[in-house]
Amino acid sequence: MLQSARSARPRTVLVTGAAKRLGREIALALAAAGWQVAVHYRSSESDAMQTEAQCAALSGDSARFAANFEDEGEVRSLLPRVIARFGQVDAVVNSASLFEHDDAQSFGFAKLDQHLRSNTGAPILLAQALHQHIRQRSEAGEADDVQGAVVNLLDQKLWNQNPDFLSYTLSKAALEAAGTMLSLALAPLVRVVGVAPGLTLTSHMLENDKFEQLHRLSPLGRSSTPADVAATVQFALTNRSITGTTLLVDGGQHLMRFERDFSLM
Repeated sequence: MLQSARSARPRTVLVTGAAKRLGREIALALAAAGWQVAVHYRSSESDAMQTEAQCAALSGDSARFAANFEDEGEVRSLLPRVIARFGQVDAVVNSASLFEHDDAQSFGFAKLDQHLRSNTGAPILLAQALHQHIRQRSEAGEADDVQGAVVNLLDQKLWNQNPDFLSYTLSKAALEAAGTMLSLALAPLVRVVGVAPGLTLTSHMLENDKFEQLHRLSPLGRSSTPADVAATVQFALTNRSITGTTLLVDGGQHLMRFERDFSLM
């Protein structure tokens, strides 16, 4: 249940991929807003420990949980582990993403399967688990208006496609479609909202000067920042009237035509 005036129990959110980069920024922003944060990571344990400590300092409690999202058993066990630790979970933010390059020439089943498992299948299973948990709480009479929320991190490139990162893009397109179907299937107990950033953080594939140049390529003269994305995730989690839609947070980059992925421009 998202916290209301009549409930003093802290809200708990599972943020996947929260050890570093955008997932970490989202976790810290939610902790600053009072959420207890379950920090998911795959292999970056030292980074996850830092995120956990900072979230705990902000909200009073946090814990980290390792899971490989290419393994269905590990995905299915993740939310029950978080529930066992915190007592309840109110929301899931699916920020973890596999992002490996392929294109029409290098495409193969193995790469597609990896991306679909991590970027599509895992978020769906976590939404399924959250719905079961919220339903159990509702049936136990916790409150008449108990409701959970799922936020799926997508990508503005779904609305401005190019031929790069084919399997990644397909997996995010499938997740966007799943958001529509899940919002219908899981209502009224769980809302499902997409958040689609534009170019937000640099990477090893972009020099700083090039990143700054590309970041300015938008109708608003700037793309999304981590703070922009985190604020939108927080808004989606707390606004009880939003479900089955995607909020694009990209300075309007989806309105422009890019022939290649930013990292390859």
